[in-house]
Amino acid sequence: MTPIIGFAGYSGSGKTTLLEQLIPLLKQQGLRIGLVKHSHHCIDPDTPGKDSYRLRHAGCAQTLMATKERHMLYFEYPEEEREEPELQACLQQLDHSQLDLVLVEGFRDEKFTKIEIHRPSYGKPLLYPNDGGIIAFATDGNKPEGCTLPLLNINHPEEVAKFVVSWLKAQ
Repeated sequence: MTPIIGFAGYSGSGKTTLLEQLIPLLKQQGLRIGLVKHSHHCIDPDTPGKDSYRLRHAGCAQTLMATKERHMLYFEYPEEEREEPELQACLQQLDHSQLDLVLVEGFRDEKFTKIEIHRPSYGKPLLYPNDGGIIAFATDGNKPEGCTLPLLNINHPEEVAKFVVSWLKAQ
């Protein structure tokens, strides 16, 4: 399977902003990037009234919309079967033959390799003391006392990209 590295932190810590800056830097290195993002919000990027929306809502369990620009695969879960997604199930849905690296945003409670994203000004607890999968600490502040993880500056995505590429080469 494709190497995966996650970016874990509390809401508002800057995970999406960092990834938005990091992805182009990794692409410049020639890497084909996949992304799995967990959300606690109900999302529907389809448009009510459009054919695709109407057909999805007619009762399909899975719908694949295909255009020359992109494919979108929708899974519909009956209300009685809804539960939080599991990372491994999401990863299995990707076409790994087309990827060099999968970035994961969220899934902070699952066990896999991650970089912790932390902003001390938000007053949220640290994740790394209770998660052995965290391999680096990215922040806009100082390294916590006693933290032995590599320190990355969340405001310097080039630094984070260099770390990720180095980690990937070691896999």
